[in-house]
Amino acid sequence: MTTKNAVTGALPTRPILSYIKDLPNICSLAGLGCTLLAIYFLIVGVYPAAMIGMIWAVAFDWADGLIARRMAGRTGADRKFGGQLDLLIDIVSYGVTPAILILSYANFSASFLPVVFTMLVFGAIRLSYFSTFGLSGDSKYTGLAIDNNSIILVFVFMFAGYFERPVFAIVLAASGLCLAVLNVSQIKTPKLSGNPVNVALLALYTLAVSCIYGWKLM
Repeated sequence: MTTKNAVTGALPTRPILSYIKDLPNICSLAGLGCTLLAIYFLIVGVYPAAMIGMIWAVAFDWADGLIARRMAGRTGADRKFGGQLDLLIDIVSYGVTPAILILSYANFSASFLPVVFTMLVFGAIRLSYFSTFGLSGDSKYTGLAIDNNSIILVFVFMFAGYFERPVFAIVLAASGLCLAVLNVSQIKTPKLSGNPVNVALLALYTLAVSCIYGWKLM
């Protein structure tokens, strides 16, 4: 693994773990913890708990961006590190976790591997594209932002009880594949997480989802 000396040399050197003290990064890591719990519950088959973990991962992701934009005194190194941390966590939260959701609900049938591999590839390409080119000239995303995948799949999963399990596994796979295609499409979508109103709406959605799935755990 190589780095560009011209870039890293311009940044102040600090101990690696010192960046954990940055509040936005704490939020990012809290979201990663929620993702880990979601993956665990997907593997053991406790799907309501997994859905709660998935949506809270999005909530912490959106919160860290809002906090970062309002914090004073953050250095260029803080912003650069935070951006890279977000990128790495996003591929786990919004790429790997939905893939495990589909595989788990399909009883880890190998026939679903092409679908989840496509989702992972498109997710990685989507994140790499955004990391390289950022927002478009009109301050919109090119393609559907990958965090929407978890928001939508958590909603879709509310209808699992209306289908036989093998049928709903196909519904989940089709939904995930459609979202993956939208991730790498040329459609323009607004940056929802950049608006405090949208963050508040996500908070309400997160609480509602937590209550609905929490009730199913009782």
